[in-house]
Amino acid sequence: MSIITITAGHSNKDCGAINPKSKITEASVACEMRNMVAYYLKQAGISYRTDGMGSDNKPLKDAIKLISGSKAAVEFHCNASTNITACGVEALAQSKDRELCQRLCQVIANTMGIPLRGDRGFKPETAGQHSRLGYVRAGGIILELFFISNDQELATWNTKKWLIAKAVSKVLIEECK
Repeated sequence: MSIITITAGHSNKDCGAINPKSKITEASVACEMRNMVAYYLKQAGISYRTDGMGSDNKPLKDAIKLISGSKAAVEFHCNASTNITACGVEALAQSKDRELCQRLCQVIANTMGIPLRGDRGFKPETAGQHSRLGYVRAGGIILELFFISNDQELATWNTKKWLIAKAVSKVLIEECK
């Protein structure tokens, strides 16, 4: 049976990026997304692993251990920039996961009405400021859902998060078939 691994970026000790106006943290968004996707995977009867539930968010070293043997492993994150108009969705991964990254990013872009970054959402782990990402090196995908520093994207997330999670879950469920 195929197993999907879903983890929340950062941890209970590292909140990640913070929206300056609302003070919403990247770690809280990542946990919400992981929990919602877990709900939809469970409803579909898909076997999955997570790095916690609720607001529990394990460190990266623990999340990486869950990847082995997974059909797909996705860790949820948010991008951030000092440019408050920076926008879009992207996924960082190894080349073997290019197509899955593109499908995941496309459903988020469609649901949120935001642009795809990189190659239809895909970026290699060495793109831009990124290099030697432990989660990617272990075979996982880092899915940057949107820019938490962009108030409009954050507002869209807040109104459509269940739809976004459902769309991402559908892609992951299809990946298991």
